[in-house]
Amino acid sequence: MTAEPKPDHPAVHRAHAVQDRDKDAGIVSRGIGAFLDLLVVWTILGACYLGLALMKFAVTVSEFHFPQLNILFTTTGFVITAVFYLSTCWEVSGRTLGSVVMGLRVVNSKGSRVRPAVAVLRALFCTVFAIGLVWVAVDRRRRSVADIVFRTRVIYSR
Repeated sequence: MTAEPKPDHPAVHRAHAVQDRDKDAGIVSRGIGAFLDLLVVWTILGACYLGLALMKFAVTVSEFHFPQLNILFTTTGFVITAVFYLSTCWEVSGRTLGSVVMGLRVVNSKGSRVRPAVAVLRALFCTVFAIGLVWVAVDRRRRSVADIVFRTRVIYSR
């Protein structure tokens, strides 16, 4: 009869790490990660706006007023920024800032990094159809609509 290792034994920790590594992420961790990524995109947009205002101030000091926001310009800027941020992060490391905080990684169906074209298309899809993330809560394999369409997975990767 062999003795079971104690729960704090290194072999148990390694076994749990290997087991958790390929586990598909759920709605809560993915939702929090997506919210953090939204904050990152808003921060980038805010910094761009302030940079534009600063440039305008430097050129026209006496007649300065903050640039007016236009819904078409703002929406376009948001989509371009979000797609660039998400796709770059996913194709380089599979992780955005929100994913790093939540311990997640986007991988293809074989478990490796996604191709650049897939990363761009997935980022565009996730930006325009963000509500597709809710499907994770109903799908027994924890896939979003984007995961189903682009054959990707979001796994725990601590």
